[in-house]
Amino acid sequence: MENAKLLISILMGGVLVNNYVLSQFLGICPFLGVSKKLDQATGMGIAVTFVMLVATAVTWPIQTFILDKFGLGYLQTMVFILVIATLVQFTEIALKKYIPALSKSLGIYLPLITTNCAVLGVTINNISDGYNFIQSMVSSLGCGLGFLLAMVPFSGVRSRIDEEKVPKTLRGLPVTLIAASFVSLSFFGFAGIVENLLK
Repeated sequence: MENAKLLISILMGGVLVNNYVLSQFLGICPFLGVSKKLDQATGMGIAVTFVMLVATAVTWPIQTFILDKFGLGYLQTMVFILVIATLVQFTEIALKKYIPALSKSLGIYLPLITTNCAVLGVTINNISDGYNFIQSMVSSLGCGLGFLLAMVPFSGVRSRIDEEKVPKTLRGLPVTLIAASFVSLSFFGFAGIVENLLK
């Protein structure tokens, strides 16, 4: 029972409380770049979630059974980036083959998952937080769903902004950043809720 509560806490923490985009400000590039349309935002959110899960499934054993065992922990960042870059390439190939429309709509932002610090951040944080394999996978799922949850509502906010008369000095990136800050503030309301629900 305690283990289930811990897993739920890790999952909900990744989705709401410690949202990588809105609370920790990781993965801002795709968040701002691919959130103009709902289908693109959803596709990017799903792709990032998938890459986070697979990257964790690969990097956790590498860290535990190779890097830690042979005293090569100082290579962690380099090895993790290489693993993530390889996984993104496979994801890009699969999307081009099976979902070409989504691949075309994501454009340059799909390869940018390689440099998405949210993906690297979740793999490194899982190790530094001392999570076992199951906890790391749940954490990655929560962080991926949190990324998706940030992308989808923000795409709605941006579509509303495009319909409004924005002052000339705020058009484009300035009003987008202001809107992102308001969306981010709304997520701070979840702080403490997860802990209280699991008591």
